[in-house]
Amino acid sequence: MKPSMEKVLLQIALDLSSNLSSDLHYQRLINSIHQVFPCDASALFILDNDHCLKPVAVKGLSQAVLGRCFPPQVHPRLEAILQSKHPVRFESNSDLPDPFDGLLLVDENINIEVHDCLGCSLYVDDTLVGVLTLDALEVGAFKKIDDITIETFAALAAATLHNKALIKTLQDSNQQQKSINQTLIQQARIQKGELIGISPQITRLKSNISTVAHSDYAVLISGETGSGKELVAHSVHAQSQRNELPMIYVNCAALPESLAESELFGHVKGAFTGANNHRAGKFELADKGTLFLDEIGELPLLIQAKLLRVIQQGEVQRVGSDKNVMVNVRIIAATNRNLEKEVEEGRFRADLFHRLNVFPIHVPPLREREGDISVLSGYLLDKVRTQFNVPNLHIHPKTLTHLESSPWLGNVRELEHTLMRAGLRAIQENANSITLAHFLGDIENTEDVKNTSHLLPNKSQPMRELVESYQKQLIEHALSESNGIWAKAAEFLQMDRGNLYRMGKKLGISN
Repeated sequence: MKPSMEKVLLQIALDLSSNLSSDLHYQRLINSIHQVFPCDASALFILDNDHCLKPVAVKGLSQAVLGRCFPPQVHPRLEAILQSKHPVRFESNSDLPDPFDGLLLVDENINIEVHDCLGCSLYVDDTLVGVLTLDALEVGAFKKIDDITIETFAALAAATLHNKALIKTLQDSNQQQKSINQTLIQQARIQKGELIGISPQITRLKSNISTVAHSDYAVLISGETGSGKELVAHSVHAQSQRNELPMIYVNCAALPESLAESELFGHVKGAFTGANNHRAGKFELADKGTLFLDEIGELPLLIQAKLLRVIQQGEVQRVGSDKNVMVNVRIIAATNRNLEKEVEEGRFRADLFHRLNVFPIHVPPLREREGDISVLSGYLLDKVRTQFNVPNLHIHPKTLTHLESSPWLGNVRELEHTLMRAGLRAIQENANSITLAHFLGDIENTEDVKNTSHLLPNKSQPMRELVESYQKQLIEHALSESNGIWAKAAEFLQMDRGNLYRMGKKLGISN
Protein backbone atom coordinates (compact mmCIF):
# COMPACT_ATOMS: atom_id res chain seq x y z
CA MET A 1 0.00 0.00 0.00
CA LYS A 2 1.42 3.34 -1.11
CA PRO A 3 1.65 6.12 1.50
CA SER A 4 -0.57 9.14 1.05
CA MET A 5 0.74 12.25 -0.67
CA GLU A 6 0.54 14.13 2.65
CA LYS A 7 2.87 11.61 4.32
CA VAL A 8 5.32 11.76 1.42
CA LEU A 9 5.37 15.57 1.53
CA LEU A 10 5.87 15.49 5.30
CA GLN A 11 8.81 13.10 4.96
CA ILE A 12 10.47 15.30 2.34
CA ALA A 13 10.00 18.34 4.58
CA LEU A 14 11.49 16.49 7.57
CA ASP A 15 14.48 15.39 5.48
CA LEU A 16 15.20 19.03 4.64
CA SER A 17 16.12 19.68 8.27
CA SER A 18 17.95 16.38 8.81
CA ASN A 19 21.68 15.71 8.87
CA LEU A 20 21.66 13.21 6.02
CA SER A 21 24.60 12.97 3.63
CA SER A 22 23.95 14.60 0.26
CA ASP A 23 23.90 11.28 -1.64
CA LEU A 24 21.39 9.70 0.74
CA HIS A 25 19.25 12.84 0.88
CA TYR A 26 18.97 13.04 -2.92
CA GLN A 27 18.14 9.35 -3.20
CA ARG A 28 15.41 9.56 -0.56
CA LEU A 29 13.88 12.45 -2.49
CA ILE A 30 13.78 10.39 -5.71
CA ASN A 31 12.31 7.43 -3.84
CA SER A 32 9.57 9.66 -2.42
CA ILE A 33 8.72 10.97 -5.89
CA HIS A 34 8.30 7.38 -7.13
CA GLN A 35 5.74 6.81 -4.37
CA VAL A 36 3.54 9.59 -5.76
CA PHE A 37 4.06 9.74 -9.53
CA PRO A 38 3.37 6.90 -12.01
CA CYS A 39 6.97 6.77 -13.24
CA ASP A 40 9.31 3.88 -14.02
CA ALA A 41 12.49 5.97 -13.98
CA SER A 42 13.60 9.35 -12.66
CA ALA A 43 16.72 11.45 -12.32
CA LEU A 44 17.72 14.46 -10.24
CA PHE A 45 20.36 16.76 -11.79
CA ILE A 46 22.48 19.60 -10.43
CA LEU A 47 23.47 22.41 -12.79
CA ASP A 48 27.21 22.90 -12.27
CA ASN A 49 29.40 25.94 -12.91
CA ASP A 50 30.11 24.82 -16.47
CA HIS A 51 26.36 24.79 -17.26
CA CYS A 52 26.38 21.02 -17.45
CA LEU A 53 23.72 18.81 -15.82
CA LYS A 54 25.23 16.30 -13.43
CA PRO A 55 22.99 13.47 -12.11
CA VAL A 56 23.11 13.14 -8.32
CA ALA A 57 20.37 10.51 -7.83
CA VAL A 58 18.52 8.09 -10.14
CA LYS A 59 15.91 5.37 -9.87
CA GLY A 60 14.98 2.90 -12.59
CA LEU A 61 18.09 3.91 -14.54
CA SER A 62 21.54 2.37 -14.85
CA GLN A 63 23.96 3.52 -12.13
CA ALA A 64 26.34 4.38 -14.96
CA VAL A 65 24.27 7.55 -15.40
CA LEU A 66 25.70 8.93 -12.15
CA GLY A 67 29.17 9.02 -13.62
CA ARG A 68 28.17 11.12 -16.62
CA CYS A 69 27.59 14.77 -17.36
CA PHE A 70 24.80 15.89 -19.69
CA PRO A 71 25.47 19.14 -21.58
CA PRO A 72 22.02 20.64 -22.40
CA GLN A 73 23.16 21.73 -25.86
CA VAL A 74 23.75 18.06 -26.72
CA HIS A 75 20.40 16.85 -25.32
CA PRO A 76 17.43 18.80 -26.78
CA ARG A 77 14.92 17.54 -24.21
CA LEU A 78 17.06 18.75 -21.31
CA GLU A 79 17.58 22.06 -23.10
CA ALA A 80 13.81 22.44 -23.53
CA ILE A 81 13.26 21.76 -19.81
CA LEU A 82 15.84 24.39 -18.86
CA GLN A 83 14.16 26.97 -21.06
CA SER A 84 10.84 26.69 -19.19
CA LYS A 85 9.89 27.50 -15.60
CA HIS A 86 6.89 25.18 -15.88
CA PRO A 87 6.66 21.38 -16.26
CA VAL A 88 7.48 20.18 -19.79
CA ARG A 89 5.76 17.02 -21.12
CA PHE A 90 7.12 15.04 -24.05
CA GLU A 91 4.61 12.86 -25.87
CA SER A 92 5.54 9.31 -26.78
CA ASN A 93 5.84 10.34 -30.44
CA SER A 94 8.19 13.29 -29.74
CA ASP A 95 10.90 13.81 -32.36
CA LEU A 96 13.42 14.93 -29.69
CA PRO A 97 15.86 12.15 -28.68
CA ASP A 98 15.61 10.91 -25.09
CA PRO A 99 18.90 11.25 -23.16
CA PHE A 100 18.15 7.97 -21.34
CA ASP A 101 17.44 5.73 -24.35
CA GLY A 102 19.03 2.36 -23.57
CA LEU A 103 19.57 3.23 -19.89
CA LEU A 104 16.18 2.30 -18.39
CA LEU A 105 16.22 -0.79 -16.14
CA VAL A 106 13.28 -2.73 -17.59
CA ASP A 107 12.60 -6.21 -18.86
CA GLU A 108 14.62 -6.76 -22.04
CA ASN A 109 11.45 -7.93 -23.86
CA ILE A 110 9.73 -4.56 -23.37
CA ASN A 111 9.99 -2.02 -26.15
CA ILE A 112 11.26 1.15 -24.44
CA GLU A 113 11.42 3.32 -27.51
CA VAL A 114 7.85 4.48 -26.83
CA HIS A 115 7.31 6.10 -23.41
CA ASP A 116 6.18 9.35 -21.84
CA CYS A 117 8.63 11.85 -20.37
CA LEU A 118 8.22 14.79 -18.01
CA GLY A 119 10.75 17.34 -16.85
CA CYS A 120 10.92 20.32 -14.50
CA SER A 121 13.55 23.02 -14.15
CA LEU A 122 14.36 23.63 -10.48
CA TYR A 123 14.58 27.23 -9.31
CA VAL A 124 15.33 28.90 -5.98
CA ASP A 125 13.98 32.42 -6.41
CA ASP A 126 15.40 33.29 -9.85
CA THR A 127 18.41 30.99 -9.63
CA LEU A 128 18.37 27.82 -11.71
CA VAL A 129 19.86 25.00 -9.61
CA GLY A 130 18.94 21.78 -11.43
CA VAL A 131 16.47 19.59 -13.27
CA LEU A 132 14.10 16.75 -12.36
CA THR A 133 13.09 14.22 -15.06
CA LEU A 134 10.49 11.42 -14.97
CA ASP A 135 9.94 8.58 -17.47
CA ALA A 136 6.94 6.26 -17.68
CA LEU A 137 6.45 3.24 -19.95
CA GLU A 138 2.70 3.86 -19.96
CA VAL A 139 1.74 6.24 -22.77
CA GLY A 140 -0.09 9.27 -21.42
CA ALA A 141 0.78 8.48 -17.78
CA PHE A 142 1.62 12.07 -16.92
CA LYS A 143 -1.55 13.58 -18.41
CA LYS A 144 -3.38 12.55 -15.23
CA ILE A 145 -1.18 14.77 -13.02
CA ASP A 146 -1.87 18.49 -12.69
CA ASP A 147 0.89 21.10 -12.90
CA ILE A 148 0.41 22.29 -9.31
CA THR A 149 1.30 18.85 -7.92
CA ILE A 150 4.34 18.62 -10.16
CA GLU A 151 5.49 22.14 -9.28
CA THR A 152 5.08 21.41 -5.57
CA PHE A 153 7.50 18.51 -5.73
CA ALA A 154 9.80 20.50 -8.03
CA ALA A 155 9.94 23.26 -5.43
CA LEU A 156 10.85 20.74 -2.72
CA ALA A 157 13.52 19.22 -4.96
CA ALA A 158 14.96 22.69 -5.63
CA ALA A 159 14.98 23.43 -1.90
CA THR A 160 16.79 20.15 -1.26
CA LEU A 161 19.53 20.97 -3.79
CA HIS A 162 19.85 24.53 -2.50
CA ASN A 163 19.95 23.42 1.13
CA LYS A 164 22.70 20.88 0.49
CA ALA A 165 24.69 23.38 -1.59
CA LEU A 166 24.54 25.92 1.27
CA ILE A 167 25.63 23.33 3.82
CA LYS A 168 28.55 22.25 1.62
CA THR A 169 29.62 25.87 1.11
CA LEU A 170 29.53 26.47 4.86
CA GLN A 171 31.44 23.26 5.57
CA ASP A 172 34.10 24.09 2.97
CA SER A 173 34.40 27.64 4.29
CA ASN A 174 34.67 26.37 7.85
CA GLN A 175 37.30 23.80 6.87
CA GLN A 176 39.28 26.44 4.99
CA GLN A 177 39.11 28.80 7.96
CA LYS A 178 40.29 26.03 10.28
CA SER A 179 43.21 25.31 7.98
CA ILE A 180 44.10 29.00 7.83
CA ASN A 181 43.88 29.30 11.61
CA GLN A 182 46.10 26.25 12.11
CA THR A 183 48.64 27.62 9.65
CA LEU A 184 48.66 31.04 11.31
CA ILE A 185 49.00 29.51 14.76
CA GLN A 186 52.01 27.52 13.57
CA GLN A 187 53.53 30.65 12.08
CA ALA A 188 52.83 32.65 15.24
CA ARG A 189 54.93 30.15 17.18
CA ILE A 190 57.95 31.18 15.14
CA GLN A 191 59.39 34.40 16.47
CA LYS A 192 59.83 36.47 13.34
CA GLY A 193 62.12 39.25 14.56
CA GLU A 194 63.08 42.14 12.31
CA LEU A 195 65.82 43.26 9.96
CA ILE A 196 68.49 44.85 12.16
CA GLY A 197 71.58 46.59 10.86
CA ILE A 198 73.20 49.86 9.80
CA SER A 199 75.55 48.58 7.10
CA PRO A 200 75.30 49.76 3.47
CA GLN A 201 74.40 46.20 2.55
CA ILE A 202 71.38 46.06 4.88
CA THR A 203 70.33 49.56 3.81
CA ARG A 204 70.36 48.45 0.19
CA LEU A 205 68.39 45.32 1.12
CA LYS A 206 65.69 47.37 2.85
CA SER A 207 65.50 49.65 -0.19
CA ASN A 208 64.95 46.66 -2.49
CA ILE A 209 62.21 45.36 -0.23
CA SER A 210 60.46 48.73 -0.21
CA THR A 211 60.73 48.96 -4.01
CA VAL A 212 59.05 45.62 -4.79
CA ALA A 213 56.67 45.29 -1.83
CA HIS A 214 53.84 47.41 -3.25
CA SER A 215 53.71 45.45 -6.51
CA ASP A 216 52.39 41.92 -7.07
CA TYR A 217 55.62 40.78 -8.73
CA ALA A 218 57.09 37.43 -7.76
CA VAL A 219 60.15 37.78 -5.54
CA LEU A 220 63.04 35.31 -5.39
CA ILE A 221 65.13 35.68 -2.22
CA SER A 222 68.58 34.11 -2.23
CA GLY A 223 71.15 33.87 0.50
CA GLU A 224 73.06 31.52 2.75
CA THR A 225 71.42 29.50 5.50
CA GLY A 226 70.69 31.64 8.54
CA SER A 227 71.10 34.96 6.75
CA GLY A 228 67.48 36.06 7.27
CA LYS A 229 65.62 35.13 4.08
CA GLU A 230 62.38 34.47 5.97
CA LEU A 231 62.60 37.89 7.64
CA VAL A 232 62.89 39.45 4.20
CA ALA A 233 59.79 37.55 3.02
CA HIS A 234 57.80 38.76 6.05
CA SER A 235 58.98 42.32 5.42
CA VAL A 236 57.90 42.20 1.76
CA HIS A 237 54.47 40.93 2.75
CA ALA A 238 54.11 43.41 5.64
CA GLN A 239 54.73 46.36 3.30
CA SER A 240 52.48 45.01 0.53
CA GLN A 241 48.85 45.79 -0.21
CA ARG A 242 48.02 42.23 0.86
CA ASN A 243 49.27 42.67 4.42
CA GLU A 244 45.79 42.34 5.97
CA LEU A 245 45.61 38.79 4.61
CA PRO A 246 47.83 35.90 5.66
CA MET A 247 51.21 34.97 4.28
CA ILE A 248 51.08 31.19 4.08
CA TYR A 249 54.42 29.48 4.72
CA VAL A 250 55.55 26.31 2.93
CA ASN A 251 58.85 24.61 3.70
CA CYS A 252 59.50 22.89 0.36
CA ALA A 253 62.44 20.94 1.79
CA ALA A 254 60.15 19.27 4.33
CA LEU A 255 57.52 18.18 1.78
CA PRO A 256 57.59 14.43 1.02
CA GLU A 257 57.34 14.02 -2.76
CA SER A 258 54.30 11.76 -2.36
CA LEU A 259 52.37 14.46 -0.48
CA ALA A 260 53.77 17.64 -2.01
CA GLU A 261 51.04 17.97 -4.65
CA SER A 262 48.27 17.54 -2.08
CA GLU A 263 49.94 19.97 0.33
CA LEU A 264 50.27 22.68 -2.32
CA PHE A 265 47.10 22.17 -4.35
CA GLY A 266 44.75 20.29 -2.00
CA HIS A 267 42.75 17.09 -2.59
CA VAL A 268 39.20 15.79 -2.67
CA LYS A 269 37.80 13.04 -0.51
CA GLY A 270 38.89 9.62 -1.76
CA ALA A 271 41.66 10.96 -4.02
CA PHE A 272 44.14 8.57 -2.37
CA THR A 273 44.44 6.35 0.67
CA GLY A 274 43.98 8.48 3.76
CA ALA A 275 42.15 11.30 1.95
CA ASN A 276 39.09 11.11 4.18
CA ASN A 277 37.93 14.68 3.61
CA HIS A 278 38.15 17.48 1.09
CA ARG A 279 41.16 19.63 1.87
CA ALA A 280 42.26 23.00 0.53
CA GLY A 281 45.92 23.30 -0.43
CA LYS A 282 48.27 26.11 0.47
CA PHE A 283 47.46 28.01 -2.75
CA GLU A 284 43.75 28.16 -1.86
CA LEU A 285 44.56 29.15 1.72
CA ALA A 286 46.72 31.98 0.40
CA ASP A 287 44.08 33.27 -2.03
CA LYS A 288 44.17 37.10 -2.14
CA GLY A 289 47.26 36.94 0.09
CA THR A 290 50.87 35.78 -0.19
CA LEU A 291 52.42 32.32 -0.50
CA PHE A 292 55.99 31.97 0.77
CA LEU A 293 57.78 28.98 -0.76
CA ASP A 294 60.87 28.51 1.38
CA GLU A 295 63.71 26.31 0.06
CA ILE A 296 62.10 26.30 -3.41
CA GLY A 297 65.20 24.64 -4.86
CA GLU A 298 64.32 21.41 -3.03
CA LEU A 299 61.08 20.78 -4.96
CA PRO A 300 61.10 17.69 -7.23
CA LEU A 301 60.95 18.40 -10.98
CA LEU A 302 57.46 16.90 -11.32
CA ILE A 303 56.05 19.27 -8.70
CA GLN A 304 57.98 22.15 -10.29
CA ALA A 305 56.05 21.57 -13.54
CA LYS A 306 52.69 21.64 -11.77
CA LEU A 307 53.71 24.69 -9.75
CA LEU A 308 54.62 26.51 -12.97
CA ARG A 309 51.18 25.78 -14.43
CA VAL A 310 49.43 27.24 -11.38
CA ILE A 311 51.60 30.37 -11.44
CA GLN A 312 51.02 30.87 -15.17
CA GLN A 313 47.27 30.28 -15.24
CA GLY A 314 46.17 31.19 -11.72
CA GLU A 315 44.20 27.93 -11.56
CA VAL A 316 44.50 25.18 -8.95
CA GLN A 317 43.22 21.65 -9.48
CA ARG A 318 42.92 19.58 -6.33
CA VAL A 319 44.25 16.03 -6.47
CA GLY A 320 41.41 13.75 -7.60
CA SER A 321 39.23 16.60 -8.90
CA ASP A 322 38.36 17.58 -12.46
CA LYS A 323 37.47 21.13 -11.40
CA ASN A 324 39.76 24.15 -11.50
CA VAL A 325 39.71 26.79 -8.77
CA MET A 326 40.88 30.31 -9.61
CA VAL A 327 43.33 31.82 -7.10
CA ASN A 328 44.98 35.21 -6.76
CA VAL A 329 48.28 34.64 -4.97
CA ARG A 330 51.47 36.67 -4.70
CA ILE A 331 54.50 34.36 -4.77
CA ILE A 332 57.62 34.88 -2.66
CA ALA A 333 60.25 32.15 -2.92
CA ALA A 334 63.55 31.66 -1.12
CA THR A 335 66.56 29.43 -1.64
CA ASN A 336 70.11 28.95 -0.42
CA ARG A 337 71.01 27.25 -3.70
CA ASN A 338 72.39 28.82 -6.85
CA LEU A 339 69.30 28.28 -8.99
CA GLU A 340 71.02 29.41 -12.17
CA LYS A 341 73.53 26.61 -11.71
CA GLU A 342 70.72 24.22 -10.77
CA VAL A 343 69.03 25.10 -14.07
CA GLU A 344 72.26 24.47 -16.00
CA GLU A 345 72.62 21.07 -14.37
CA GLY A 346 68.98 20.11 -15.03
CA ARG A 347 67.82 20.06 -11.41
CA PHE A 348 65.55 23.09 -11.69
CA ARG A 349 63.22 24.11 -14.50
CA ALA A 350 64.40 27.15 -16.43
CA ASP A 351 60.83 28.34 -17.12
CA LEU A 352 59.93 28.18 -13.42
CA PHE A 353 63.15 30.00 -12.48
CA HIS A 354 62.31 32.89 -14.82
CA ARG A 355 58.74 33.03 -13.47
CA LEU A 356 60.04 33.35 -9.91
CA ASN A 357 63.04 35.56 -10.62
CA VAL A 358 60.98 38.62 -11.60
CA PHE A 359 62.53 40.67 -8.78
CA PRO A 360 65.55 38.94 -7.20
CA ILE A 361 66.68 39.95 -3.73
CA HIS A 362 70.01 38.74 -2.36
CA VAL A 363 70.45 38.67 1.41
CA PRO A 364 74.14 39.34 2.19
CA PRO A 365 75.94 37.00 4.61
CA LEU A 366 76.70 38.46 8.01
CA ARG A 367 80.47 38.55 7.36
CA GLU A 368 79.85 41.03 4.50
CA ARG A 369 77.67 43.39 6.55
CA GLU A 370 80.06 46.08 7.67
CA GLY A 371 79.45 47.11 11.27
CA ASP A 372 76.29 45.05 11.80
CA ILE A 373 77.67 42.44 14.19
CA SER A 374 77.85 44.91 17.08
CA VAL A 375 74.34 46.20 16.43
CA LEU A 376 72.93 42.70 16.07
CA SER A 377 74.71 41.52 19.20
CA GLY A 378 73.08 44.28 21.22
CA TYR A 379 69.67 43.51 19.77
CA LEU A 380 69.95 39.75 20.27
CA LEU A 381 71.33 40.06 23.79
CA ASP A 382 68.40 42.30 24.65
CA LYS A 383 66.15 39.31 24.05
CA VAL A 384 68.14 37.33 26.61
CA ARG A 385 67.96 40.21 29.12
CA THR A 386 64.19 40.46 28.69
CA GLN A 387 63.52 36.73 28.79
CA PHE A 388 65.56 36.11 31.95
CA ASN A 389 65.02 39.50 33.59
CA VAL A 390 68.73 40.40 33.81
CA PRO A 391 68.75 44.07 32.72
CA ASN A 392 72.43 44.61 33.59
CA LEU A 393 73.86 41.83 31.42
CA HIS A 394 76.22 43.16 28.73
CA ILE A 395 79.04 42.03 26.43
CA HIS A 396 82.63 42.75 27.40
CA PRO A 397 84.31 45.01 24.78
CA LYS A 398 87.06 42.44 24.11
CA THR A 399 84.41 39.77 23.54
CA LEU A 400 82.63 42.04 21.12
CA THR A 401 85.87 42.50 19.19
CA HIS A 402 86.17 38.74 18.97
CA LEU A 403 82.61 38.46 17.66
CA GLU A 404 83.31 41.04 14.98
CA SER A 405 86.35 39.13 13.74
CA SER A 406 84.62 35.74 13.54
CA PRO A 407 83.45 34.40 10.13
CA TRP A 408 79.91 33.40 11.21
CA LEU A 409 79.40 30.79 8.52
CA GLY A 410 75.95 30.16 9.99
CA ASN A 411 75.20 33.90 9.75
CA VAL A 412 72.69 35.65 12.03
CA ARG A 413 71.23 32.37 13.25
CA GLU A 414 74.64 31.18 14.43
CA LEU A 415 75.33 34.52 16.11
CA GLU A 416 71.98 34.42 17.90
CA HIS A 417 72.44 30.88 19.22
CA THR A 418 76.02 31.57 20.26
CA LEU A 419 75.02 34.69 22.20
CA MET A 420 72.15 32.84 23.82
CA ARG A 421 74.46 30.08 25.08
CA ALA A 422 77.05 32.58 26.27
CA GLY A 423 74.36 34.64 28.00
CA LEU A 424 73.01 31.57 29.81
CA ARG A 425 76.50 30.66 31.02
CA ALA A 426 77.01 34.19 32.32
CA ILE A 427 73.64 34.17 34.08
CA GLN A 428 74.46 30.82 35.66
CA GLU A 429 77.64 32.35 37.11
CA ASN A 430 75.77 35.49 38.26
CA ALA A 431 78.07 37.53 36.01
CA ASN A 432 76.96 40.84 34.53
CA SER A 433 79.45 40.71 31.67
CA ILE A 434 79.74 38.09 28.92
CA THR A 435 83.42 37.37 28.48
CA LEU A 436 85.36 35.39 25.91
CA ALA A 437 85.27 32.38 28.21
CA HIS A 438 81.47 32.41 28.14
CA PHE A 439 81.52 32.83 24.39
CA LEU A 440 83.87 29.91 23.72
CA GLY A 441 82.20 27.76 26.31
CA ASP A 442 84.84 25.06 26.66
CA ILE A 443 87.72 27.38 27.57
CA GLU A 444 88.61 26.71 31.16
CA ASN A 445 91.69 28.90 31.65
CA THR A 446 93.47 31.85 30.17
CA GLU A 447 96.21 29.66 28.73
CA ASP A 448 93.69 28.15 26.31
CA VAL A 449 92.63 31.65 25.33
CA LYS A 450 96.24 32.53 24.56
CA ASN A 451 96.37 29.60 22.14
CA THR A 452 94.01 31.52 19.88
CA SER A 453 96.20 34.63 19.81
CA HIS A 454 97.62 33.77 16.38
CA LEU A 455 94.21 34.74 15.00
CA LEU A 456 94.55 38.24 16.40
CA PRO A 457 96.70 40.85 14.58
CA ASN A 458 99.70 42.49 16.22
CA LYS A 459 99.33 45.63 14.13
CA SER A 460 96.52 47.54 12.47
CA GLN A 461 95.00 45.68 9.51
CA PRO A 462 91.66 45.95 7.65
CA MET A 463 89.07 43.70 9.26
CA ARG A 464 87.90 42.37 5.90
CA GLU A 465 91.41 41.06 5.12
CA LEU A 466 91.62 39.36 8.51
CA VAL A 467 88.20 37.74 8.10
CA GLU A 468 88.98 36.56 4.57
CA SER A 469 92.29 35.14 5.76
CA TYR A 470 90.52 33.14 8.45
CA GLN A 471 87.86 32.02 5.98
CA LYS A 472 90.56 30.77 3.63
CA GLN A 473 92.20 28.81 6.45
CA LEU A 474 88.86 27.25 7.39
CA ILE A 475 88.07 26.21 3.81
CA GLU A 476 91.55 24.78 3.22
CA HIS A 477 91.27 22.86 6.50
CA ALA A 478 87.83 21.51 5.50
CA LEU A 479 89.15 20.45 2.08
CA SER A 480 92.10 18.67 3.66
CA GLU A 481 89.72 16.85 5.98
CA SER A 482 87.52 15.92 2.99
CA ASN A 483 90.18 14.72 0.54
CA GLY A 484 89.72 17.81 -1.60
CA ILE A 485 86.00 17.11 -2.27
CA TRP A 486 84.01 20.36 -2.16
CA ALA A 487 80.68 18.66 -1.37
CA LYS A 488 82.14 16.93 1.69
CA ALA A 489 83.93 20.11 2.75
CA ALA A 490 80.57 21.91 2.61
CA GLU A 491 79.06 19.25 4.86
CA PHE A 492 82.04 19.62 7.22
CA LEU A 493 81.41 23.38 7.49
CA GLN A 494 77.62 22.90 7.48
CA MET A 495 76.97 25.22 4.56
CA ASP A 496 75.69 25.10 0.99
CA ARG A 497 78.13 23.51 -1.47
CA GLY A 498 77.62 26.19 -4.14
CA ASN A 499 78.18 29.02 -1.67
CA LEU A 500 81.34 27.37 -0.33
CA TYR A 501 82.73 26.81 -3.84
CA ARG A 502 82.12 30.44 -4.85
CA MET A 503 83.68 31.69 -1.62
CA GLY A 504 86.74 29.48 -2.16
CA LYS A 505 87.26 30.70 -5.72
CA LYS A 506 86.90 34.29 -4.54
CA LEU A 507 89.60 33.68 -1.94
CA GLY A 508 91.93 32.12 -4.52
CA ILE A 509 91.64 28.47 -3.45
CA SER A 510 92.32 26.46 -6.60
CA ASN A 511 91.76 22.96 -5.26
